[in-house]
Amino acid sequence: MTLEQIGGAVLMLLFLADIFLTVLYARAGTGVLAPRWNRLIWALIKAISRPFGRRRSAVLSFAGPLIVVALIGFWALGLTAGAALVIRPELGTAIRPSSGDTPTDFVTALLVAGSSLSIVGGGDYSPHTSDTRLLFLLNSLIGASVLSLVLSYLVQVYSALQERNALALNVDLLTGGKGDAAEMLARLGPGGDFSDATSELSNLARSLATIKEAHHFYPLLFYFRFSEPRYAVSRFSFVLLDLTTLIDTSLDQHKYGTLVRAASVGALRRCALLLLQTLDRHFPNSDDERATGHGPSYEESYAAALATMRGAGITIQPDNAAYAEQRSGWDPLIRRVALELGYDTDEIQRRWAPF
Repeated sequence: MTLEQIGGAVLMLLFLADIFLTVLYARAGTGVLAPRWNRLIWALIKAISRPFGRRRSAVLSFAGPLIVVALIGFWALGLTAGAALVIRPELGTAIRPSSGDTPTDFVTALLVAGSSLSIVGGGDYSPHTSDTRLLFLLNSLIGASVLSLVLSYLVQVYSALQERNALALNVDLLTGGKGDAAEMLARLGPGGDFSDATSELSNLARSLATIKEAHHFYPLLFYFRFSEPRYAVSRFSFVLLDLTTLIDTSLDQHKYGTLVRAASVGALRRCALLLLQTLDRHFPNSDDERATGHGPSYEESYAAALATMRGAGITIQPDNAAYAEQRSGWDPLIRRVALELGYDTDEIQRRWAPF
């Protein structure tokens, strides 16, 4: 083998390792090339979206699908380039067309490599030695296998995306479309009756755990960002974390002790934090961007929540200091994730009118 062919084989192995780690090993951040490539495309889309002003959100909503297309193209080009480096020295000798002269330039090698990765025999170019026949056979097996794996992976990604949107919509519906944790708490315990709240929160915790692991298995989910804030991970995580904080710091401990100490409340809080931490680790916050909204202060938010609960007939035992302490632990995480995904703080923490 020539040095060029060794380089081509190494390049193919590098891209195959990246596909293996991304598709089969399926843990966030373990890919060799894909995580960096995806971040690069995301950064480009964010840069392109900035001049669009109010329509920036609509532009960013194309990021997920565009990154999927770009990643597939990146893998295809990398494998083809590697195969072309292996094939080019054999053009005109071991690999020839059925008639006429054989060009030996790299573009021709790319054509033959691309054909051999998809069709045994390489189109008009045929292998004429045992080694090149085995090479064409190996290329066809690699091409067919990678295509099957990528298609299966995309099906799983979009299935997980549908589940994430369903959870986000469910949380939004439980708030009456307002995105207000206090409103959600009032609906879970109408008239102060929380007899069904524990089971409802358990269902939410199970769905959230599924979504958290989906983001760990399929990092492409990070880049699917919708124009409507109700579908944002930072939005429904904010509502759920605020809900568990309100349960812990505002409900009468004697009357509602069963709910306050329920395992589902702790599980919901912990799982929401794990999901946000996963996104935060793999979405390093941009230094050149700043949040344009600040949301209400903790005191204002807590006072409004207490008023909503009193109006719903819930017996409260306020602890302003405890609420501020707990919220200060997770609120910066919410803001960082929201900012990197192109949302303002006001979009995530504002109470919306019901739709």
